[in-house]
Parts: sequence; structure tokens; C-alpha cells
Amino acid sequence: MKTLASFAICAAIFSLQLIKVEAVHAETRSADVIVYGATPGGFCAAIAAAREGASVMLIEPTSHVGGVNTGGLSFSDSNQTVRSTVMGLFDEWHRRIEADYKTRGVQLPYDVGVKNNATWTYEPHVAMRVTMAMLKEANVEVLPRHILQSVKKDGPTIVEIKTDQGRFTAKTFVDATYEGDLLAAAGVAWTIGREGQAEYGESLAGKRYPKQTMKFSGYDDAGNLLPLVTTDQPGNEADGDDLVMVYSFRLCLTEDANNRVEIPKPKQYDPARFEALRRYIQSGGTQYGIDLYPLPGNKFDGNNSIGGQFSLGLVGACNGWSEADQAGRDKIFEAHKQYTLEFYHFLTTDPVVPDSVRDRYARLGLCADEFPETDHWPPQLYVREGRRMEGMYVVSQNDILEAPEKVDPIAVSSFPIDSHDCQRVAFADGTVKDEGTIFPVRMPGRRHGYAYHIPYRSILPKATECDNLLVPVAMSCTHVGISSIRVEPTWMIIGQSAGIAAAMAAQQQKPVQDLDYPQLREQLLAQGQVLDLPKVEDLPSPPMAKVNVSSKTLAGVVLDDTSAKLKGSWLRSTNFKPHIDTGYLHDGGENKGTAQATFHCKVPNSGKYAVRMAYSPHPTRAKNVPLMVTQSGRTTQLMVDQTRPLASGEAFRTVGEVELSAEAEVTIVVGTEGTEGFVILDAIQLLPAT
Repeated sequence: MKTLASFAICAAIFSLQLIKVEAVHAETRSADVIVYGATPGGFCAAIAAAREGASVMLIEPTSHVGGVNTGGLSFSDSNQTVRSTVMGLFDEWHRRIEADYKTRGVQLPYDVGVKNNATWTYEPHVAMRVTMAMLKEANVEVLPRHILQSVKKDGPTIVEIKTDQGRFTAKTFVDATYEGDLLAAAGVAWTIGREGQAEYGESLAGKRYPKQTMKFSGYDDAGNLLPLVTTDQPGNEADGDDLVMVYSFRLCLTEDANNRVEIPKPKQYDPARFEALRRYIQSGGTQYGIDLYPLPGNKFDGNNSIGGQFSLGLVGACNGWSEADQAGRDKIFEAHKQYTLEFYHFLTTDPVVPDSVRDRYARLGLCADEFPETDHWPPQLYVREGRRMEGMYVVSQNDILEAPEKVDPIAVSSFPIDSHDCQRVAFADGTVKDEGTIFPVRMPGRRHGYAYHIPYRSILPKATECDNLLVPVAMSCTHVGISSIRVEPTWMIIGQSAGIAAAMAAQQQKPVQDLDYPQLREQLLAQGQVLDLPKVEDLPSPPMAKVNVSSKTLAGVVLDDTSAKLKGSWLRSTNFKPHIDTGYLHDGGENKGTAQATFHCKVPNSGKYAVRMAYSPHPTRAKNVPLMVTQSGRTTQLMVDQTRPLASGEAFRTVGEVELSAEAEVTIVVGTEGTEGFVILDAIQLLPAT
């Protein structure tokens, strides 16, 4: 009996303790607007909503606020946008960074007030200081380390979210995570990966192989794939898949001995892991390493090289990140950190790496004054692409390039369509290719992409699925669409607009789908947003250069660049000589696979012809420019090394011979696919072979 009585007393005490704990967790906190995800889009949404008079909580699953803007990405991609359209909180944020430096007597090499395409850079700790100050001034309550557990809905309305630390309710919610966590938990439709070309009629969809073929086998002696080679079954080129572009860290690095912290050696290091890179270097490959952007404070922002064959991106390892729980993401985070440390160790120690390259990277270290709470390592993995909502309107390639104007704009986007690798593929012919890259699709002759509207509908779920949620980051678009939208300046201005809409919906107690757009537009403009598509001035016509070599004085059939039908972005120049007529074109070393030139002609007599190409040789030129001659369904493909010098006194070099008929039209195509370096387009000459 005594034992039973003691047990009953203990049980009663334990029950009271449970009731007390449950009561604490049962207490639900409220705000007008809750923003889940303290990404750049998230903190701008929170500040914007608060400035509209709403009470706002900014809830973040990790301990880090600011996403990659405060986590290592210190090279503002707004230099590749029409800067006059990226205003509002984004512009204010940069002005305050500029002011922060000025108050300490530091002169930045740019002026935020000048809306050109200069590079805007900053240090992570300065970006964090400015971000937290703006949140505090707006009276936004910031709640880090709250991992979403579940969502409670009443019909299509979210009434409560539960994290591992409490319950929260709001009139309107904003999912500003990179991954689309809240929308998925709320039962909103989403997709991930890449669409096929036919799904939305996108020429840039499906599989992409713009990079140069790597001439080494992707298999070991037993026939197994080498480490870092992800597949030998990439799928049909026109089809979609569930792959996302690579993630990586944006490393904050320095050579300054007074601020330099040694990059730690990896816990484990197996040189065999880098056999593919080793073979690439031994084959003569040079496109590997880390892109380094100079920053204030004698620092560098280290980025994955979009044009490199091997860089900071761990190809294939990011798939599954968005769908994983926090433990799963922690594991993927650590896998990327381990790879980064091993990759750096390889670059600085492996005998196959040239001494100059090893020495260059060995001088770098982490920064003692950055990220002290995480041993100077960036706390944020660069999630370039996660889930994408299937909302009221899906932004696709057509909206960017063909039909940019919308009736309900909330932002103007103009970053080039630009995707990093998704796969590294081994082929049976003993070669390897990176797959998935979309090199920047820019307006011809300009540093920025095509300007287009982000419609309000693209951040809204279908009303039947959820009526009080806005999604400015994992918004409704295709993979090609997110390849342009995915940069922080764009997400910040979309986030600001989402915050304003969220506050209005909360104040008016309306579904977000029922907001009056003219009224929303008025509030967006009041907070400094730009909603009209920019009038991009015509480029000045190049001055008529003195004729260097006149095509009229040349024998045979001469096709000057001015007679070519051009596709993609080409830039005109007269810098290098000799050139034919008034100048020549080049691809800027970019736009690989998208820039192409087509000539049509007829030859006077049937027979063999020498195909001759005019170009200005230089070490920066491409060594493998594809040139295809087609007649009557028969194609001869030639490869031109434009680093090779021309014979003394010559403007052309013979690159091959073809048999041609006088009866049919000849088509000559000069491409850029697979090239590295500048492709020069000056003139083609067809001469009867002797």
C-alpha cells in the first residue's frame, strides 16, 4: 500500500508538471503578420509590413538572420540589373551600408546614388549590423531558432503555426524561406527541379551542355564512376528532372596577416576523391578554382565559378535539401563544408596543381573579424534554388524575353537568366561534361538582363489552397524563371512588396487574393518601389571606323559579319587589327551556347573551296570555335583555334576545305557552344581550292 501510495503521489506531481509544460507550449503568441524565414526577402517583408503599421514577427529556423546577404555573399548582383528599378528597401539598405563606412572614414569605390553597373561590395559584419538596425527601428520582433513543426488551417486559412519553441497565429503569413517550408506545410502545391522544354515552351529548359567537353574518362579501372562525377545516365536533353543547381558557400577570405585565420584542414581527406579533377588538369584543363571578388577591408568574396569545370559547388549534393528536415539539412550542410575544405586542401597541396595556383590559394585564410560565433565559417549555405510554388501565375522564359509587361506588377526584375551546374556526366566515349549551366542571357551590348514585371499573382497560392499566405522567394515560376529571379536584390524588392500586401490584407481582413491592386500599387509606390518597365535607351551607334581591309578588294566569296543573321548577344569592336571592313563582333567571352551567327551565300562554280576565317588572334580567344558549312543536307563541321596567329600580311586563315555546288545555297554557322574565351566574328571567305 505504501508503495502504491508513493506511486500515486509521484504520478500526481508528474501530471502537474506535464500540465504546466503543456500550458507553456499551449500559449499562442499573435501578430498581424508573421514572416517565416529571415532571408533577404524575409527581412525586407518584415520591415515593409511593420512600416505599414502592422505588428510583425520574423521567425527564423536557424540562428542566422539575413540569409546569404549577411552570410558571405558580399558582391551585390545588382550590378547586373537595371539599377534604377531596384529601389525601395534594397536601395535604402545599400545607402545605409555606404553611410556606415563613411562614418568610420572609409571611402567605398562606388556611389549608391549613381545607378550605373558599378560593383557594390561590403563586408558581412557590416551588412549584419545594418540589417539588425533596420529591423529594430521597425519594431520587428526577431525570433531565431524556431523550426516549423506543423500548420493548422481552417479551410484555406492558416490559423496557427507550431515551431519547436511555441505556437503562433497571425492574420497574414509570408513564407520567405529559400526552401518554401511554410507553403509546403500549409498544403500549397509546389514543384522542384527542371521542366522539360515542351511544358512551357522554353528553349532554355531541359538539359544544358554549354561548357567545353572535358577530355578524360569519368570511370575508374573497375568501370565505376569517379567521385565528383554524378551520372552516366543524364536523361533526354528535352526532358525535365528533379535536379536543382549547385549550392556552395560564399567564403569571406583575406591575405591580410593581421586578420587572417588559417583555413582548417579537413577532418578526413582522401586524394582519390579528386581523381576527376586531377585527370582534368593533366589533360590541360585550366578552368577550376574559386572566383574571388575584392571587398572592403582587404577581403575577398569567394564564389563558385559558373564558368569553371570544378569549383566550390558540390555538384549533385544539394538535391533533397528542401525536402529534408533540419537534421537532414544539417547533414547536407556539413557535407558541403567538408567538400569545401577538401577542395581547398587539394588546391594548395596536390602535386598536379601548378605551383602558381597552389601559392595563390595558400595565401588566403578566413577572416578573424567575420562569423566569430561559427569559427569564422559562413553560417549560411547558398541555396540558389529550392521548392517553387505552383501558384496563380507561373513566370516562365516567355514572360522574361517575350511578354514582360503585366497588369499587376509588384517589382521589376532584370537579372540575366543564369543557372549553375546540375550534373557532371560521364560519357562512353571517354569524356566528361558539366550539365545544367545557363550562361547569362543579357540584352545585347549591355551588362544586365531583360527587364520584366513580377506579377502579384506569382507570389499568391491558389485561393482554394491558402488565402492568407504570400510567397516572395519560393515564388511561382519555372526553373528558367528562377534562374533570373533567384538573386538577392530581386528577392528583396519582391519581399518588400509581399510585406506591404501582407499588412494591407491583415488590416482589411481580406484574403490576399482579394486585395484591390490599384490600392496595393499606391502603397508600393509610397514605399519607394519602381513598377514601370524601364525605357532602355538605344546604344549609341559605333563610330564609323576607318576601313582596315575592304571586303571589296578580296577574291572569292567574302561574308562580312554585317551580313550575318545573329542570335544571342554579340558586341561590336574595332580594338584589334586587322579586321575586315568597319569592325568585328565578339561574344564577350560569355553567352556560351546562346550566341550564334548564320551566313547564306552561293558559290559561282562547283568544286572544292578553302574555308577561310578572319579573326584577330590573341591568347584570350577561344581555341575551339565551331564552324559548320551545310549544303543540300550535308554538313561539314570545322573547329577553329582563334589563338593561332595568322600568316604575315594575311587577314584570313584557312580552317578547312569543303566540296560545294553552284546549284544550291550554302549555309555557314559560327557558334559559341562549348567554347572558353572570346569568340571573334569578323568575316568568312570561300576561295576555290588550288
